[in-house]
Formats: sequence, C-alpha cells, structure tokens
Amino acid sequence: MPTTTTVETSTNDIKKLQDTLAEFAQQRNWDQFHTPKNLVMALSGEVGELIEIFQWLTPEQSQQLPPQKKQHASEEIADVMMYLLRLADKCDIDVMQACQEKIQQNAAKYPISKCYGSAKKYNELD
Repeated sequence: MPTTTTVETSTNDIKKLQDTLAEFAQQRNWDQFHTPKNLVMALSGEVGELIEIFQWLTPEQSQQLPPQKKQHASEEIADVMMYLLRLADKCDIDVMQACQEKIQQNAAKYPISKCYGSAKKYNELD
C-alpha cells in the first residue's frame, strides 16, 4: 500500500474548464455577480441540492442510486464543481496545487499506521 497519493489530473484541463466557465459568464455579463462571496453562497446552495438527493437514504441506497437520481446527482456534482472552479479562479488559487498540498498535509496528519480503518479525527488518534 503506498504511503502517499498523487493526483493525476492535468492542470491544463482544469485551466481550460475555468477559462470556459469565465467565458460563459462574460458572454452573459454575469462576471459582475461572480464575486468570491457570491460564488461561495451559490456553492453552498448547490451542495444543499446535492444533499437533498441523499437525504433519508440508507447507506446501501446511497450506493445504488436509481438512474434518475444518479443523473440528478451528476448534474448537482457538476454545479458544485463549476462553482468551486469559478471561486478558485476568482481567488487566484491553483486547484491542483492546493489539492496536492492538502493531500500531503493529510498524509502527515493521518499516517496509515495510526488511522488505518479508523474514522477518528487526527487529534484523536493514538
């Protein structure tokens, strides 16, 4: 089992998607509304819509969504991702770099030898 994880997504692909989202907003004169504050609020709303799909499902049901619910989840996940990428773009945050750094931080906080199979928070590990 590896001790570190590497995210293997192209930063270029992320940047292309951010550029597409920026162009989409610009063409509609929405850039004026895409402040970090507004984007975080919109992101929160979309996460709420995603939560509604899974609310009241059993763990088993949440892992076996029927096609219509799976499609709805797919759309809400896309909304969350797009708002998150737009927010990162507006805040000049490199998403891939931030993820790589956070994975390294989490690896240090959650060493396999202490957390394997445990849901405890890092400050609760023995």
